[in-house]
Amino acid sequence: MKSRSDEVRAVGRPPPKPLIYICSPLKGDIKRNIEKANYYARYAYSQGYIPLAPHTIFTQFLDDKNPKERKDGMAMGLELLEHCAELWVCGTTVSKGMRTEINYARKK
Repeated sequence: MKSRSDEVRAVGRPPPKPLIYICSPLKGDIKRNIEKANYYARYAYSQGYIPLAPHTIFTQFLDDKNPKERKDGMAMGLELLEHCAELWVCGTTVSKGMRTEINYARKK
């Protein structure tokens, strides 16, 4: 049974917006692929979601060409995926990194 304070809090707060994991290619034309990921994130935002596109964030301080940093970036992305309501696969290409994210989401 809810207490009176729980009921007041529930009325006074909007429902949380779902976190959406944006899964799209990075390798190849990295600059263009980041622009596309930002476009997909913007679309998710426009639909009322909170988008996460880790590959657009982590590449700001990690070198995707460095195997250790790429592995660390993938691990951090999967950790974020744990907190997301959905994974959205965007674009027409499914990269090896995307396949890892998709398989991880399917298991969860």
